[in-house]
Amino acid sequence: MKNCPYCKIDVGGNLKKCPLCQSRLVGEDEEKYFPTQLKLKFQSFFFKLQLFIVWIVIISALWLDYIFKLPFGKYGGFHWSLLVLMWLFAFEFSIIHVFKKGMDASRIMSIVVVIVMAMVSVTAYYFGYLLFVLQWVIPIMVMCTIIANFVLCMVDKSGNAMVYLLTDLLVGIVPYFVYITLKKDCPIEWMICLLVSFIIFVGAIIFKGREVVGEIQRRLSV
Repeated sequence: MKNCPYCKIDVGGNLKKCPLCQSRLVGEDEEKYFPTQLKLKFQSFFFKLQLFIVWIVIISALWLDYIFKLPFGKYGGFHWSLLVLMWLFAFEFSIIHVFKKGMDASRIMSIVVVIVMAMVSVTAYYFGYLLFVLQWVIPIMVMCTIIANFVLCMVDKSGNAMVYLLTDLLVGIVPYFVYITLKKDCPIEWMICLLVSFIIFVGAIIFKGREVVGEIQRRLSV
């Protein structure tokens, strides 16, 4: 067993320094008290590595945009480095949720999809493709999320996939009624999304009827 010559305490395990005064311990190593968490060490290294790469990209983009005045192709009139900064912060926010304990697959996917939709919409606005994104990209992403959450509801027994599925179904239905209320023609893409939403809702009732009813009652307190 090791001991600290200054604090006069015995320290078990294989520590190199005294936990009280941080002086070097003397004596023989013993077996480790706790196993090495290789998974946590790998996750920590991966997180630090990607964070380092992200900051390299941020600094380089700001330098090229503000110092070197490098334009972003034929698109001008705005600082493109701010878009890069926005995307990378969104990426970091998503990474934090991926590694956060207690986050199930449905919640992570829903959060990431919402972030991506917001980032794509803002980016499309600056490049002049906002209408295309709102009428094509967003409906497709909503439909894919609905289908993915439906699959998770079938296989996930312990998560909260059902509440995210019902939320996505609501998102898929609301735009159609908004267009109808405003007395405008609903784009075919959102009409297809409405159709998919109803089909998935019927499937959820058939396969997971009790869970659907229970989730609705719990959320609406009825």
